[in-house]
This record gives sequence, structure tokens and C-alpha cells, in this order.
Amino acid sequence: MAKAIEQLPSGVTVGHAGLGYRGGVAGSVRQQVHDGDTITVRAIGNFGVRFLGVDAPEISFTLPGGRTFTGLSNPRWDTFLADPFDKGFPPFNPPLRQGLRQHLKARVGRGTALNHHRHASTAEDLLEEEVRKDLEVLNQPEEDFQFFLVFAGEVMDRYGRLLGFINRHQPDPLYPEERPLSYNERLLKTGKVVPYFIWPNINPFRQQGSAVQAVIPPGKANQVAEEDQALRQARQWVRTVRQKKLGIFDGRDPLKLLPFEVRFLARRRPPDRWVIDLGKDDDILVKPQKYYTVSNLEDRLFIPEEYVSLFVERGWKRQK
Repeated sequence: MAKAIEQLPSGVTVGHAGLGYRGGVAGSVRQQVHDGDTITVRAIGNFGVRFLGVDAPEISFTLPGGRTFTGLSNPRWDTFLADPFDKGFPPFNPPLRQGLRQHLKARVGRGTALNHHRHASTAEDLLEEEVRKDLEVLNQPEEDFQFFLVFAGEVMDRYGRLLGFINRHQPDPLYPEERPLSYNERLLKTGKVVPYFIWPNINPFRQQGSAVQAVIPPGKANQVAEEDQALRQARQWVRTVRQKKLGIFDGRDPLKLLPFEVRFLARRRPPDRWVIDLGKDDDILVKPQKYYTVSNLEDRLFIPEEYVSLFVERGWKRQK
């Protein structure tokens, strides 16, 4: 079945819908037209949900110049990630800075793609296992099982995927057992995914009334991050699994390339989100291509380019 909302190869995002339901069946035009600019519809097709706050290793992605997804276990990925800077591949647009190039060169090579595939498969298996556990706890067949989503500042991304924190639908928080953590948090706690905090879609910023109100006061990033229980706990989980050398920090086989690094290498477009260091109380917006200078993954708060002016107006300074 097609996706209810999807991005076409041209880059245009489109949707598919029919007249909304009324009494269990599709309603009439008269019933579903609310006024001259509002109509009730039902989605035709499936929705994708992108988990907020985390980034899982890629099972598959498009190779440079391609349009179809290719599994990271494919030998073509091993060839590409052996040397993604080879002149035979399309150039980066805009160019990749020398510092970032050197940072990545230490992490690519033969075996990098299979390393990524192994971690991706582990994360996928764990998520499937968690959903199956919830089916058993709720004693529900798959056709009756429902998810509960909590949205943040942005409900949908450019690809037509919903952005949210997702969990099993359990109306009573204590029955049949205490409601568990969201799937986002469960995977992060076990170290199977990478923290990926993108402003304003995580606590405490998603709870503000507007993007302007959610801007962090300069010089208080660490203070704000520590004061919020959810963000503080998430960052502590990452520190714990790193200390124990689990998941993506496995002492024998750590994740070599971050998921978003695989994506921007393949797209041939360098990262464009600025970064705030949650481990500090400074006023510096780190340049997108210098994200790696914030060494701890849990300290990176990514700021989309379209929001940077809000931070500058508040007193933040772009890194020179």
C-alpha cells in the first residue's frame, strides 16, 4: 500500500486521502465539508513515524546518484565507504571542509559498511522484540494493537513522516502493568541507537508555547539541559552505555560512522545544522561542519539553519 504522505523523486511532498469516516463508513460531501477552507478526510495509505531524539544506524539508504534504497550489507556500500572521498564520486556541494574530511577519514574504510549494517540489524531486532513484548503484555493480536504518539514542535518532516515519541497504547498507566518508556527511550537506554537531539523537538523545548519562547538563553545550555528531567535522564543513559562499552560503544565493534554521517556522505551534501554544546554554559553556535568538536554525542543539540537567526537575536554568536 502506498504511503498516505510521501515525497516524490522531484522533491515535492504529496498526500492521499478520501472523505472522512462517519458512523464507520465514508461520509458524504455534505457531511465532511466544514466550510469553504476545511474538509474532513481519512488517510489512504500508511504513515511512517520518525522517532524523535534518536538516530538508528541505517539498514539501507541511497548510494550517491541513486534513487533506490540499497542495503548497507551490499558490496557496493563497502566499496563506497572504503573511500567516500574518491574523485570518482560526485563532489560535495557545498565543499566538505578539511577538518571534517580528516575526522571522517579516520572512520571509513573496508568493513565500515558491514559494521554499520550489524549495528542497524541489532537496533531493528530490538525494536521488533519490544513491540512483540507489548503485544504479549496487552494480550492483543497484531490487528488490534495500537500505538500512541506524542508530537513535538514539528509534527511532520520533509519526507512525509510523522515526528514523535511512540509507545504502546495503554489508556490505564498502571494496567495491566506500569506503562513502559517510549520506544525512543527504550532503544536509547540500551545503547542501540545514537542520541540525536534536534531543537525544538525534544524536552524541554517542545513544551514551550512558541519557537521564540523555546530559544535557550545564551550561557545557560547546560543549566537548562540539567534542569529538565527527561533530557537529563536521556543524556545519562548515553554516558552509562559508553562507560560500560555497550551497543554503539561496544568495545570490540563500536559503530564507526554515525547514521547522519552515512546519509550526508551518500547525499554529497555536508551537514547544515548548527550545534550547541549542552555540556557547557557558553554562547557559541558551533558551525555545522564542526559538530565533531563537541566530542560527547549526548552533548550535541542540533539547531536547524532556519532557526539560527532566533538564537543570534537572543545573543548567541556564530562560531567564526
